[in-house]
Amino acid sequence: MNPSLLRQIWSQVEETQTTVLLQLDDNSLVYLLLNQLQKHHFLSAPEADQVMQYISSKLSLIRDLALSR
Repeated sequence: MNPSLLRQIWSQVEETQTTVLLQLDDNSLVYLLLNQLQKHHFLSAPEADQVMQYISSKLSLIRDLALSR
C-alpha cells in the first residue's frame, strides 16, 4: 500500500465523527471507511481488499483515537 493511500485512510478516520467510529460494529466501520475512501480514490479489487485488511487490523487504534478526541 502506498503512503498516499495510507494518509487518505487516516484522514478519513479523522474526518469521521467520533460517535460513528465508536458505535458501529467492526464490519460496518470497515465498509464505511472503505466506501468513503472510494468516493475520492479509485481502488482496484486487490487494493480494496488490502485497505479492508489494513483498516480491520487498526480498528482498536481507530477506536482509541476516537476516545481520546
